[in-house]
Amino acid sequence: MKKEAFFYKRLAEDKIECGLCPHRCKIPPSKFGICGVRKNIDGILYTLFYGAAAAVNIDPIEKKPLYHFLPGSSSYSISAPGCNFRCGFCQNWEISQASNNSGIISGNQLMPEDIVRQAENKGCESIAYTYTEPTVFFEYAYDTAKLAKQRGLKNVFVTNGYIEKEPLEKISPFLDAANIDLKSFNDDFYMKVCGGRLTPVLNTIMRMKKLGIWIEVTTLIIPGENDSEEELSEIAGFISSLGKEIPWHISRFYPQYKFSRKEATPLETLKSAEMIGRKAGLKYVYLGNVAEGNNTYCGKCGKVILRRKYFDVIENNLVKNKCSFCGNVFDGVIGS
Repeated sequence: MKKEAFFYKRLAEDKIECGLCPHRCKIPPSKFGICGVRKNIDGILYTLFYGAAAAVNIDPIEKKPLYHFLPGSSSYSISAPGCNFRCGFCQNWEISQASNNSGIISGNQLMPEDIVRQAENKGCESIAYTYTEPTVFFEYAYDTAKLAKQRGLKNVFVTNGYIEKEPLEKISPFLDAANIDLKSFNDDFYMKVCGGRLTPVLNTIMRMKKLGIWIEVTTLIIPGENDSEEELSEIAGFISSLGKEIPWHISRFYPQYKFSRKEATPLETLKSAEMIGRKAGLKYVYLGNVAEGNNTYCGKCGKVILRRKYFDVIENNLVKNKCSFCGNVFDGVIGS
């Protein structure tokens, strides 16, 4: 479904400047932005996949990953095609790299009202905009999130953080939590591997924190790319400077897409990164894509308050929002 996009302005010669993300694409008539799913048609910028769901699932909220937001709950997870990055290691590249520009975009019609109704019927406490990049299906996500909020559901972005200030502020009243990928602390990595820049991502993380959105950060550690002690220390230090209660998920890379010849991340590298995070003062550091390192420990008494087996919470020692052992208040958001 074609719908006029938010955040653009007309330029000379019928060009359009998109203001949704930091690329700020200047789009000639009949052409697309970098995301491949927003098009200049007769001087109007359109999103061409409003209501087109590329993937729909019911996931544990821990799969986002969010470990301190409604732990143990289910999240109605939805995506639309496209992305404003070109990461060579993307695990969902079949839909994130789809575009109208290449003629391979697809999706099943699912309107915001349908999403909210199905989320309610399935007993989900939240809706997650995930798998691809929710920024590029902003209008679809915004309308859904606004309706979901009215019906008492929470909203979650799983995002690369490449969004401009104005769109983020527009959706923030309806956005409750986000997991942001901080893929590297090296601008060259972002330009070469992702097709973006580092600073806008850092700005988004800081803005989300100030806006009161619950944030967790994920770094996929890729051997030989972003796994140096210096870089991991910079990432951990940045997160810690914003809040030592912010969870850091350090995930294991597995070969895929354009990085299919790379080796998987050694477990020792993840454990080393965990120690770096602890040294930086982070209270919660989790290992991702491995069987261990998923439990949440009380920040005061050190006992397990949330024991997990992969994405399942198998033991919950919280009483409302407090540790049942010592009464310490949980860093995060607990459901009703």
